[in-house]
Amino acid sequence: MGTVMKFGGTSVATVEKMQAIASFVRTRRETGENIVVVVSAMGKTTDRLVEMAMNLSDTPDPRELDMLLSTGEQQSVALMAMGLDAEGVAAISMTGAQAGIRTEGKYTRNRIANIDPTAIKAQHALGKVVVVAGFQGMNEAGDITTLGRGGSDTTAVALAAKLGFDCAIYTDVEGVYSVDPRMVPSAKKLDQISYEEMMEMAALGAGVMEPRAVEIGKKYGVPIYVAKSLSEKAGTWIDEGEAMEKKLITGLSVSGEILMVTVEKIPNDPGAVASIFQALQEQEINVDMISQTAPMEGTVAISFTCEVGDREGVRKAIHTIKHDGINVQARLQGDITKISVVGIGMRDTSGVASRMFQLFAREGIPFFQVTTSEISISYTIPSDRKQAAIQAIAKEFEL
Repeated sequence: MGTVMKFGGTSVATVEKMQAIASFVRTRRETGENIVVVVSAMGKTTDRLVEMAMNLSDTPDPRELDMLLSTGEQQSVALMAMGLDAEGVAAISMTGAQAGIRTEGKYTRNRIANIDPTAIKAQHALGKVVVVAGFQGMNEAGDITTLGRGGSDTTAVALAAKLGFDCAIYTDVEGVYSVDPRMVPSAKKLDQISYEEMMEMAALGAGVMEPRAVEIGKKYGVPIYVAKSLSEKAGTWIDEGEAMEKKLITGLSVSGEILMVTVEKIPNDPGAVASIFQALQEQEINVDMISQTAPMEGTVAISFTCEVGDREGVRKAIHTIKHDGINVQARLQGDITKISVVGIGMRDTSGVASRMFQLFAREGIPFFQVTTSEISISYTIPSDRKQAAIQAIAKEFEL
């Protein structure tokens, strides 16, 4: 048995921090445990690389951008291997490609297609700790590719799945909280949370874990431990979580500034609605919450949310729709926040929606849209009422 330990960018931001991690790994290695260390780029390295690329070109070639960004993690793995060696721990660094990570999809946001762990197992057989570059792999064309947001978490959990190891995600927070403690200082750290709840919270805005990584953990049964790097305080286990079914609401997720778009005067025709979302897809806009009014005088209205940065793409999509002869009217509204309550207890217990509506009425908080899943309810509200809503919900559900 073994463990894949992932350390994020803030955890490896300096050589001194790497030395501390190397000492920590040495202590774990002395128990005879097989260890793979996955590291991100040091501190703000990736941001600096992106800035240099943008100084050269407003639209850098995605292939070359992946080639550039991958160097951040390569610096980290080499330095970490040196630090382990200085601690008397035999170690070897590997790029994603050398570790057997094969990818597919678009440059800058590839997905892991498969992992061949042969090279890692061979080094473990020699008694070495393997240090793998997170966030990257190699595609069928032999090009270095990156995995997009949260790519190092995804790398770590995928490696654990392939090797049959546990996975520990060491970061700058002490675990998973019921709500962001920066927003609610009294927020409770969870000892355990189910895969489903963590995926839902991550997808709805909780930044502590990448949804793709949790999805892999659930699919392959990889227990994931989230804790603060080098802290002695207990973290949070993400696993099957049957014990959590008795808790009605596990957590609260908040998405930052989003854009709400309302398109009116749409002909009540499935083809017209389809053309709208086709135009949005062509602009590579990821649509989130969607609601539609009942038909009135032969037309319907649709509201949806997306990222604030998609504003210009939405405008282009609306222009395309009008050019195609569908004379719609569109309103774009910023200063919107999405707030979501999550809990698998909602499967078997009614009344959460009622309590939420009563809470908003009591606190005078308006909302624009409501969407639900089996274990979550999400609302869009004015951003200037975000903190009031968070405090009220945290108190109502004892989060």
